[in-house]
Amino acid sequence: MPDRSRRPDRDRWSLVRQGWLWWLPFAAVLADLAMELAFRGQEPVSFLLTGVPPLTAATRGPRGTAVATAVCLGLQMLMAALRPGHFAEQHHVALYIATLLIGTASTALAWQRERTTRHLIRARSVADAMQQTLLRPVPRRLGPVRAAGFYSAGEGGTLVGGDLYDVCTTPFGVRVIIGDVRGKGMDAVQTVAAVLGSFRVSAHEWMSLSSLAERLELSIARNSPAVEDGDPELFVTALVLEFPQGGGEVRVVDRGHPPPIVVGPQGARRLATAPALPLGLGGMCPDGPAEATVHALSPGEVLVVHTDGVSEARDASGAFYPVLERLADRFGGARSPDPEAIVAFLRSDTERWAADAANTDNDDQAVLALALTGASVL
Repeated sequence: MPDRSRRPDRDRWSLVRQGWLWWLPFAAVLADLAMELAFRGQEPVSFLLTGVPPLTAATRGPRGTAVATAVCLGLQMLMAALRPGHFAEQHHVALYIATLLIGTASTALAWQRERTTRHLIRARSVADAMQQTLLRPVPRRLGPVRAAGFYSAGEGGTLVGGDLYDVCTTPFGVRVIIGDVRGKGMDAVQTVAAVLGSFRVSAHEWMSLSSLAERLELSIARNSPAVEDGDPELFVTALVLEFPQGGGEVRVVDRGHPPPIVVGPQGARRLATAPALPLGLGGMCPDGPAEATVHALSPGEVLVVHTDGVSEARDASGAFYPVLERLADRFGGARSPDPEAIVAFLRSDTERWAADAANTDNDDQAVLALALTGASVL
């Protein structure tokens, strides 16, 4: 699921800051009135009110900004009228005009700010809907499989990037995909949509896991906009996995992706796979469909798959995040690691690892942790 762990802190700070700014126009008016009383009208301090309309526009709408402009203009005239002969002086008239012009511009800015905010809210709603459609929340259980996962887009402010995942129950067992599209931007997102759309249909139709992977490759050729633009380097690294109905094992087709890690009572180890070319480059391979490897899973073992945004996270010295070693140190030897605990650990540990890194160009990150419960699939 998208990583929203930092949003509450940001939202709280935003509310505090907005509350402080909300009171600032009042404080400016009160400060000006206090100075007027302190100087007993001997010094012209009403010019400070000229800055109140822009302050008001930062937190209020056009109506509130227009009211603030009128109040400030009225106070300036009142303060000038209290000093005989000052009301109609040239510099006071210029001050009235300046306040009116600044207030008018501030009112227009407040209207534009509210309009932009409404557009951003609508865009955020569309992005949320797209995220929920493309990258669905990982269910905690599918048949005999307990699952957990997280997703974090590398580009700040976005919900969906170039990583993909999905988990579904099919007539052949529980099937899983995790992948990483080369590149970023809308082309990557549209390629993600093409692959996931094909997986959600084809996973229920193709008995052979290798044939399923070939079908996904065909979906890229037919539906990815990057292919239409003639991108010769478009590809998607992916793992396609299957937990068959009989239980006790996992089948893996590796299309150029980091291999799975098994964590459990025997420590942590990477599974040996038969790597083939990534999806989108399969036409360059003369050996036919990729081979599916079969691995036994013992009770208490958890299968962990991730994208290279995790394994290639760098610390301040430029060292890559050692996924296998960190999982072995934290969970190796545990009788029955919990998938959710593993996912939470990887999310927080990679954040700490990369916290002081000079390179701020973060990659997307996706992690799935899957464990068999011993029940039958259907």
